[in-house]
Amino acid sequence: MPLHIPPAPAPALRSVLTALDSPTAVREAPTPALRSAQEPATPDRALPVHVLEQFTPQGVSATRLAGWRFLIRCGDRAVAAAETRLTPDGWAFAHFFEGPYVASTERALRQAESLSQHYQPRLLSMPSLYMLTLWLHGDLSDDGAGGHPAATDLLVPLAPAPPGIPSHVPHRVADLLPVLTHRVTPVRLMGSPA
Repeated sequence: MPLHIPPAPAPALRSVLTALDSPTAVREAPTPALRSAQEPATPDRALPVHVLEQFTPQGVSATRLAGWRFLIRCGDRAVAAAETRLTPDGWAFAHFFEGPYVASTERALRQAESLSQHYQPRLLSMPSLYMLTLWLHGDLSDDGAGGHPAATDLLVPLAPAPPGIPSHVPHRVADLLPVLTHRVTPVRLMGSPA
């Protein structure tokens, strides 16, 4: 398997396990699939979630670690996800959720496992585009907490992707970020002040 998933912080995992053991947390979650699961729910595939908030003219920007996302597996499939956040007291459970990004993340990870090169998978959120990608980082020595997308890293847009961006198609960062930068650059209208 060419994916090298960095270990999630132990307190983040403990917070998810505690939430899964809490009938109240599961019952109050907006996750019908998790609430109605007949098999035990277990956290699986924890991925660091990075946010890319600013695009530069070069298309490269630093990211910040926003949390860790755990796919929640019941039997042979992921039915939900759990998000953790760093608080002043350490890692804490934030919420459960379900929706298209759960299945899309699982699909993108399966695709990435078939690649010949080794990668460290992460999630990269681009709020200004309402876009989430599987970020396949080539530096396996990173701990998953820092860094920015290298030109040779791959980004796999998850479904639903913005119009015109095909989901589940790997793109080199050097090829995709300039396209995305163009999308978030305001268009100057004729006659508007420079």
